[in-house]
Amino acid sequence: MITATPFRMFQNAMARPALQYYAAMLPDCHIDPLVLVPYGEPGAGTVRMAGLVIGTQRFRVIDSAIPHAFAFTPSLSIFLDIDDAAVFDVVFRALAEGGSTLMEAGDYGFSRRFGWVNDRFGVSWQINLPHPA
Repeated sequence: MITATPFRMFQNAMARPALQYYAAMLPDCHIDPLVLVPYGEPGAGTVRMAGLVIGTQRFRVIDSAIPHAFAFTPSLSIFLDIDDAAVFDVVFRALAEGGSTLMEAGDYGFSRRFGWVNDRFGVSWQINLPHPA
């Protein structure tokens, strides 16, 4: 059996604040588990391994102890289908705050509303309010 899990590697000890932000802001989202680097080891207090669960989708998250010359790219994003317009607005504004908007929230024809942002942590999100079934 093979299991594929999306993986996000943060730098500069940003994993924990990002995880806490997403778990507090997104409906049906929680952290499970959260394993920190123990005190006394290099990188103490940073995320050794964490799980972020959004709905039924699990992500694996770490802090990199090694600096890298690369960061996240919007070509790989997290796509959220949200079935409530008010929740769409809250989530879009919260993820856009302190980040950058790649596509303003609007009706682009393929759904009732869609928006694309890079959040304050550099993670790319596509937020979608689909047409009713």
